[in-house]
Amino acid sequence: MLKRVFVAPDPGRTRLRFAMRAVLGVALAVALCGLAGHSLAGAVTGGLAALLALFTVTDASVRGQAVTTALLPAVGLPVLTAAAGLHDHPVARDLTFLAMVGAGVYARRWGPRGHSLGVFAFMTFFVAQFLHATADQLPELYAAVLLSVLTAAVVRFGLWCYERRLPPAVVPAPPGGTGLARVTTRQAIQATAGAGFALVVGQLVSGQRWYWAVGATWWIFVNTTSRGETLVRGFRRLLGTVIGIALGLVVAMPVHGDPTVTAVLAAACVFGIFYTAAVSYTWMMLWVTLLAGLLYGLLGVLGPGLLALRLAETGVGALGAALAVILVLPVTTHSVTDAWIQRALRCVHACAAETARRLAGAADADPAPRVAELEQLLARVRLSVAPLVHPLNPMLGRKRRARHVLALLDDCAREIRGLVAVAADPEASHDARLAAACHRVQAAVEALTDGGDVSVQTDDSATTEPGLAHLHGLERALAELARPLRTPSGSPLVGP
Repeated sequence: MLKRVFVAPDPGRTRLRFAMRAVLGVALAVALCGLAGHSLAGAVTGGLAALLALFTVTDASVRGQAVTTALLPAVGLPVLTAAAGLHDHPVARDLTFLAMVGAGVYARRWGPRGHSLGVFAFMTFFVAQFLHATADQLPELYAAVLLSVLTAAVVRFGLWCYERRLPPAVVPAPPGGTGLARVTTRQAIQATAGAGFALVVGQLVSGQRWYWAVGATWWIFVNTTSRGETLVRGFRRLLGTVIGIALGLVVAMPVHGDPTVTAVLAAACVFGIFYTAAVSYTWMMLWVTLLAGLLYGLLGVLGPGLLALRLAETGVGALGAALAVILVLPVTTHSVTDAWIQRALRCVHACAAETARRLAGAADADPAPRVAELEQLLARVRLSVAPLVHPLNPMLGRKRRARHVLALLDDCAREIRGLVAVAADPEASHDARLAAACHRVQAAVEALTDGGDVSVQTDDSATTEPGLAHLHGLERALAELARPLRTPSGSPLVGP
């Protein structure tokens, strides 16, 4: 886990810049809230609003990101009004909170913007419970949210918009015809059911901090699709919380709410959240837990009992999520994994076809965007396969098969990248053997996805010609994929 965080590649230092900009944006937002005379509750609300504006907005283009950021207050302020207005009406408050959970997950069907707005709405309701916000505080909280979102926007799109120098992000749409198009509906029902369990049991554990259980259930469902993904994410959340609480005992408690030290440590936590989010959910939760402990220290209520209660409520939330994905409209790991693998293979086909067009002299042929899409699809495959390759998975045969498939798909991606680099050379267009090999790759993918035989054509020159070597390696990887993907059981990847 340590290696994944500190040795994980960071091309262009994107994660580093992402984290440093977050510290700048959140710190500036909190500072401006303080200069505006806001109370601690207003500063915390503003800091969270800025953090979410910088963290959750993931549209493919900078323009799209700006539009989504501008829409955040339009969603958050009505939710904040409802949460504060229902403070003294627990039944109506709880039902509204559950409705917020379902609506927030369902909004994922509208892509990154729906996801961002759903998260912002849920977290606005959550922070109102965290601060016990009441209606008389609303003017200050409104101002804090507006000021902080504006500050985050200025930092992100004005002071440090490094995305303008990057190609637009590739966000692959879910494959059609496999049930993934309906997964948001199923997960909205699952999340609401799991949050309902967490809310009831969480209130039995603590009438004051029950919302931690609902929050745990919610975040376990974010960015997951299948039953296995959700269970693994729940385990990682619980593990990160345990480590974060242990760290809080030796870091947050000795601070005793000192504003200066707390501010420095909180900035470090914000950096940790943003820097580790892409590579380790466990580490991200460690930083989130430590940050929550520091905030409770500022509020003057931090103690070992509160940290133990946080762990208990997180466990309740994880259990609620686990029961929901197992018992309520389950989405199997295999159905999701198979869909993403098929999509990745079709992208390999498209890469080969576009490369063949480029070698044939088509001026508008550019396989580079297809390669970027393939990388995103393989990231989705790794996420969906994570339950099968998890260290605690006792089914060793399934684990080996899943790892074999991942290794072969990585081989495909490596050979595709090499092939595209070779095809970029104008002299490569004069080699008819490259174009013929590209067509063989297309045929191999079609055979693999349609259930036909996949053969490899040997070529003695493949060892000396770089382009042919990449194509031959790609053909070989596709041929080897046939065996694990055609295991004669109910599931190509999870069969015995």
